Amino acid sequence: MTPRLREKYKSEIVKNLMNKLSLKNTHAVPKIEKVVINMGLGIDALDKKILETCIKDISAITGQHPIITRFKKSISNFKSRKGGYAGLKVTLRNDRMYEFVDRLVNIALPRIKDFKGLKDSSCDKFGNFSFGIKEHIIFPEINFDKVDRIRGIDVTIVTTSNSKEKTVTLLKEFNFPIIKDTEKKKKKIKKIIKNEEKKEI
Repeated sequence: MTPRLREKYKSEIVKNLMNKLSLKNTHAVPKIEKVVINMGLGIDALDKKILETCIKDISAITGQHPIITRFKKSISNFKSRKGGYAGLKVTLRNDRMYEFVDRLVNIALPRIKDFKGLKDSSCDKFGNFSFGIKEHIIFPEINFDKVDRIRGIDVTIVTTSNSKEKTVTLLKEFNFPIIKDTEKKKKKIKKIIKNEEKKEI
């Protein structure tokens, strides 16, 4: 069965984006290419039981078995050894990707306490939108009673977009709650004022 969001993209979102972005060719319409989910392990990587629990959790959240990433070099401050386990990574494409996005946007994110939205500054000019989730228990697949420790995960939405504006417009069509990062704008304004004051001196 075709995921709901995949059908919606073909039947509604493509047309909406062509109008909003003034595109004439459907092939020029941006789309979500893949979703990458990472979970850092830290010291927990040394414990086999905890590692197995993390693998089960990330598998339940994504519907796909993760790969274990390794440290490329040793860093004493982080107690990391070259070749040691660093974290878990899952790359979702096609149907699983659409199913994950659907659950993420409509079920998981609304469960975050005092959630106001995802900041548009999380988007880069290459079509990637990255953000962190502090508590993996927001996903309904995780049984809170069986969780030994609350962990954070990082999510990167990779799109075929070539600009920040197009990426944000695309993700908003998928109901991503994206808001303007006013704090970043304030910092920019302060920086400009400081530079102007230096020039005057």
